[in-house]
Amino acid sequence: MTDSHDEAREILERNGITDAAFPAPRSLKLTPASAIAPEPVVWAWEPQPGEGRVPAGALTLAAGREGTGKSSFGIWVAARLSRGELPGTFYGHPKTVFYAAVEDSWSRTLVPRLIAAGADLDRVFRVDAEDTLRGETMISLPMDVSLIEEAIAEHDVAALIVDPLMSTLGSSTDAHRTQDVRQALEPLVRMAERTRALTLGIAHFNKGSSTDASQLISGSGAFKDLARAVLAFARDRETEEQVMTQTKNSLGRLDLPSLAYRIEGFDVPTAKGTANVGRLVFTGVSERTVEDTLAAPVDRDEVGERDEAVAWLVGYLTDNGGEAPAGDVIKSAEKDGIAKRTLQRARAKAGVRSESSGFGKNKKWTWVLSVTADDVDASETPVGAVGASTHGPGAYGTYVTPTENPSLPVTPNDNPTNP
Repeated sequence: MTDSHDEAREILERNGITDAAFPAPRSLKLTPASAIAPEPVVWAWEPQPGEGRVPAGALTLAAGREGTGKSSFGIWVAARLSRGELPGTFYGHPKTVFYAAVEDSWSRTLVPRLIAAGADLDRVFRVDAEDTLRGETMISLPMDVSLIEEAIAEHDVAALIVDPLMSTLGSSTDAHRTQDVRQALEPLVRMAERTRALTLGIAHFNKGSSTDASQLISGSGAFKDLARAVLAFARDRETEEQVMTQTKNSLGRLDLPSLAYRIEGFDVPTAKGTANVGRLVFTGVSERTVEDTLAAPVDRDEVGERDEAVAWLVGYLTDNGGEAPAGDVIKSAEKDGIAKRTLQRARAKAGVRSESSGFGKNKKWTWVLSVTADDVDASETPVGAVGASTHGPGAYGTYVTPTENPSLPVTPNDNPTNP
C-alpha cells in the first residue's frame, strides 16, 4: 500500500504538483469553552410554563404504531405554527413550515388534514428534491441537508417536519446500523442547531412486545439517541383511549404529565366532493401513560379481571357519592385483590374521569363517575367504548381558545365546553 502511495506521489511531483495543492480533507478545530456563550433552552412547544416538550433547534421524534395519531400530531404542529398558536418560542407570530411527507398523498390526505386542523396553507410548504436525472423525488439525508438549510434561511422557516424520518435516509444507509444512521442524521441535527428550527421526525414502532416506547422505535438505537426529545403515542384498541407520553426530554423535565387526545372525523369540502379526514384534539392531562396502554391485556383472563374491576369501581364510586380521591380508590381496590394497573384500565371503560387540583407536589387527583351503576347495568354499550359519552363538560378542565389561555393545546372550531 505504501509503495503505490509513494509511486503516485512521484508521478504528481514529476508533473509539478505538490502536496500543497491537495490540502488535507479533514483537520481538527479547537474551540475553548470560554469562547462559547451559554444560552437557555428555547422551547418551540411549551404547553405550560416550565413544561417544555419540543425544543427549537433540535431533533424531536414522534413515535407510535400505525393508527395512533403520530402523523396527525405533525399536522397539528404545522397548523398551530402557521397560525402563531403553538405555545412556545413562536407563539403569536405565524411562521412558515416545511413538510416532507413520503407516504401520504398531498391532494387527498395531507392538504385536507391541514385544512381540518385550521392551518394557513400559504405558510405550509411541501418539500421535495429536484434531480436532473430523476426529476422530482423525495429529499434524501444527509445529501440534501445543505439545500434544506439554505431554504430555511431564505424563507425564515420555523420548522421542518419529516414523515416518516426513516424513509428519507439515503439508499446506501442501513437504518439498523448505528454508524450509518449517525452519519445520515448528524448533519440534520447540526442544521437544526444552526437554524434554531423545530425539527420533527415521525417514527414507527417495531412489532416488539416491550412496553418501553423508546426501545420500540424501528431501526437503530441511534434514532432515539440523536433526538433530544421523544414523544410516544399509543391507542388502546379496546377502549379507544389515546395518550401521548414524553419518554425522553434531554433538555427539560422528564416527569411531564401524559396528555390524552382523540382523533375525530372532519369533513373537508373540495371541488370534487367531500374528503373525510381525522384531526387530533388534545383533551387534557391523562393519569395513564403509553407504557400502561402498551401493557394492555391480551388474554381472556386479564379481560375478565378488568371487567370485574369495572363493576367494582362503579359500585365503589356510587357508594361514595360519585367521586373519591384516587389514592383512596386504589388502596380500597388493592385490599379487595384488584391490582392498580387493572383498576386504571377499568377506569377508562367505566367512564370515570380524573380531575386534578393543586400544583406540583401538592397536586391531588380525584376520580369522578360519569354514570351510575344502574346505567352500566342497563346499557348494552360498554361505558367508555366508541359512541359512549365519557367526556362531559369540564372532564379535562376548561377548553379555551389560544387568546384566552396560550398555554393549552388547542384545535380551532371545537366546542369550548365539551372536549
